[in-house]
Amino acid sequence: MFLTRMFLNPRRRQAMRFQQDPQAMHAAVESSFPPDPGGTNPRTLWRLESEGSTLRLFLLSERVPSLEHLQEQAGWMNEVTWESRPYDSLLARLQLGQQYGFRVTANPVHTVTGKNGQKRKLAHVTVAQQAKWLADRADLLGVRFLRGDGEALEGEATEAILVSNRETLRFHRGEQRVTLARAQFDGLLEVSDVSKLQTALVAGIGRGKAYGCGLLTLAPHSPG
Repeated sequence: MFLTRMFLNPRRRQAMRFQQDPQAMHAAVESSFPPDPGGTNPRTLWRLESEGSTLRLFLLSERVPSLEHLQEQAGWMNEVTWESRPYDSLLARLQLGQQYGFRVTANPVHTVTGKNGQKRKLAHVTVAQQAKWLADRADLLGVRFLRGDGEALEGEATEAILVSNRETLRFHRGEQRVTLARAQFDGLLEVSDVSKLQTALVAGIGRGKAYGCGLLTLAPHSPG
């Protein structure tokens, strides 16, 4: 697998569109790979993040993407601004007890049952609900979420999970209108189950993966 980072030009019209229309960004990501001869195109996780005047696209894919079309549409014409690195080496380095900074943009939802017995997904709307949504998945992800001092969060405590860039996007997929609630989560974690975390890193977290949700990325952290 490969993790790719690309810088886009936030002043380009198409880059602005990508930030508001996940379906357009999804289509551009899918166009980065040739059709699979076997007819099964593996899912590519992606995340588009804006910080100040910087716009970054991250891709996690089984093949190295070809991003020339994105450079032409939303990048800088005279400079290549992307780099792909092997991802398997990171997965192989994971060990119990290691600590990492993390970031993930996710679609925090919960299931409700109506009076007619039908179930449907509703978005969590408050910061507290969204932080708890992620905290409740710690065991599934094979991690413990930590405070800044490296101590584990206890009970219902979620204050060390930073929730930002909360937004609800409305866009079209063909004739269908799609509503997507997204939030960015940042914080500190400790590896408690290597296999589970490897699965989460490769498969992504939660729903909305076609629309820029679910890609969990790690950054080195030195305790103390």
